[in-house]
Amino acid sequence: MDFFSSKRLVTTALIVLVLLNIALLGVLWWQNTFTRNFRSVEVTQYFSRNVPMGPDLSLNDKQKESFMKLRQEHFRNTMPEIQKIIAFKKELINEAVKPTPDQAKLASISDSIGTRQSKIEKDLAIHFHQLAELCTPAQRDSLGALLGNIYTVRYQRSNSWRSGPPEGHSRLRHPEPPPARP
Repeated sequence: MDFFSSKRLVTTALIVLVLLNIALLGVLWWQNTFTRNFRSVEVTQYFSRNVPMGPDLSLNDKQKESFMKLRQEHFRNTMPEIQKIIAFKKELINEAVKPTPDQAKLASISDSIGTRQSKIEKDLAIHFHQLAELCTPAQRDSLGALLGNIYTVRYQRSNSWRSGPPEGHSRLRHPEPPPARP
């Protein structure tokens, strides 16, 4: 009698496969029902080929094209600095979580991040000036208000963890962590 063709082995194998399938279906059901409430997505980059400022600023086609070229050039020029900041932040974290971090190295890395961040902010101001040069005086006022709104909202959101959500924002966007299971 062949061992692999015995009725007992085939029956046992089928029961094990059925139980594994039931367990897999249970895990999938649990993931879709209980963890859906705690998923969050953080947008880290905003880029659109359509210039969203067009209708608000009443730009003509030539201005829209110039805006797009300036924006693409600005993003292309600042990306290396952003990549360096990301690398420095990783290095900073690696040093900070050591049992005895080197304070001089932490200060040096932080200063490097600050220097690069300062350069990015200066380049951003120059970029805004270049955009404003393309606008008429009325469009400049609208551009200033639009940029002010964008950066006010951005920094309000980044500071919301300290003081709660800004006006008009609900707590549903930042759900509380799930309660600890007993």
